[in-house]
Amino acid sequence: MGSRVLAAILVAVLFLSVACRGGRFIRQYEYEEDVYLDLDGSATVVVNASLPALVALRGLDLPVDPGVRLDRDRVRAAYQSEAVDVERVSRPWRRDGRRFIQIRMEVPDIRKLASTKPFGWSEYSLTENAGMHVFKQVVRGETRAAPSGVGWTGSEFVAFRLHLPSRIHSHNVRDVETNETGDVERGNILIWEQRLSDRLAARPLEMEARMDRQSILGRTLRLFAGAFGAAVLLLGAIIWWTARRGGRR
Repeated sequence: MGSRVLAAILVAVLFLSVACRGGRFIRQYEYEEDVYLDLDGSATVVVNASLPALVALRGLDLPVDPGVRLDRDRVRAAYQSEAVDVERVSRPWRRDGRRFIQIRMEVPDIRKLASTKPFGWSEYSLTENAGMHVFKQVVRGETRAAPSGVGWTGSEFVAFRLHLPSRIHSHNVRDVETNETGDVERGNILIWEQRLSDRLAARPLEMEARMDRQSILGRTLRLFAGAFGAAVLLLGAIIWWTARRGGRR
């Protein structure tokens, strides 16, 4: 087999391994909501979405025509509130003829996020139960109509991704197509998917995750500190023993 053919096969295998997840290709989403949650209830929230999705799902007054200039200050004003501090609104990029943007926000208390219009379709809670932190989010909203002429085919998806700071004990993630229990990504990331058509129809999406009360970073730092302390004690004992032995001589 020639080297070029072998190289082509290796590239194809690499592409498939990157593009596939759980036996299916990674989906491209019209709306993504990433929550990076801390155990005290504060969070960083990142939204990646097409402008038509923000108009249809959240009722924002934004241009869906790619030829019309986007005022990013208008996007910032739509998300900024007492419960949300908008850090950044990205420049738009294009995919499938639609413009997408990213909004990055800091949220002091995730439980108050539902009081804002862009996140009013959800209910958030973070409680303690049986020695664990329990996070719940229920997405409902109102029935919405899809904007005309934006190129949606009915195969689009939305995603809600939860990044947790501690070990996950249980969750209710299920594959949107097979209804099988989903896996945890990279140890502490959960993702719930829904068809865009179901989200436009306001079909409820319920999310729940139970996690340790102790963060992974905190546990790691304590283990490191314990190991360092033990090493210092051992070194001190060796020095003391050596000095005592030398004194006897």
